[in-house]
Amino acid sequence: MTSFSLNGKVALVTGGSYGIGFSIASALSKAGATIVFNDIKQELVDSGLAAYKKNGITAHGYLCDVTDEPAVNELVARVEKEVGVIDILVNNAGIIKRIPMVEMSAAEFRQVIDVDLNAPFIVSKAVIPGMIRKGGGKIINICSMMSELGRETVSAYAAAKGGLKMLTRNIASEYGQYNIQCNGIGPGYIATPQTAPLRTEGHPFNSFIISKTPAARWGNPEDLAGPAVFLASPASDFVNGHILYVDGGILAYIGKQP
Repeated sequence: MTSFSLNGKVALVTGGSYGIGFSIASALSKAGATIVFNDIKQELVDSGLAAYKKNGITAHGYLCDVTDEPAVNELVARVEKEVGVIDILVNNAGIIKRIPMVEMSAAEFRQVIDVDLNAPFIVSKAVIPGMIRKGGGKIINICSMMSELGRETVSAYAAAKGGLKMLTRNIASEYGQYNIQCNGIGPGYIATPQTAPLRTEGHPFNSFIISKTPAARWGNPEDLAGPAVFLASPASDFVNGHILYVDGGILAYIGKQP
């Protein structure tokens, strides 16, 4: 369907060197978008470029710390000059610190908020003027089930992702008049290299997640491809301020009776 085509579009995926960001960027590329990504270390940018090339994707990689507003403004200006005005932004870069709240320093809390909430604000603010000039655009914020739920040791992450949900809705409210749609994707528990140690057979967390998921499995990065393409494409032109949870049904499920 042409309504799902991203031909001629420029997509910026923050932290897109690997993992969920890489999978989403690859899906956008297959739909026709030109991929731009950044990361905080040059070695990550280089490994990302190599991984895209291996998959037959010509991507444009840049070194940039998304919490640094002047650096982000410079990045967006460079991308507009070297690649084109950004049509699609995926705010994917993020961190998590699993520390009990009373043991977490205020500096550690602020670092998580800075990367997971302030950075999407900074990058969105930088790309919105170009989207307005171009007549529209798409912003996709990578939220989390922690946008809705609490859990032990993730107070900063849950606070940031809850805030990101509301930032998503506010961008939609403020800039919908300019044909800019801002939506979120809330991944469930996804099988990535980072979660591999938790997914070994017999690991209690693995059993916990499978028992809490109606789909009875971990998600795959590929499970995020369709939702990302939908929210980046003209097919979602009247979808705004929505958080699409791709979680195998966890948020809908109270769990099995013991």
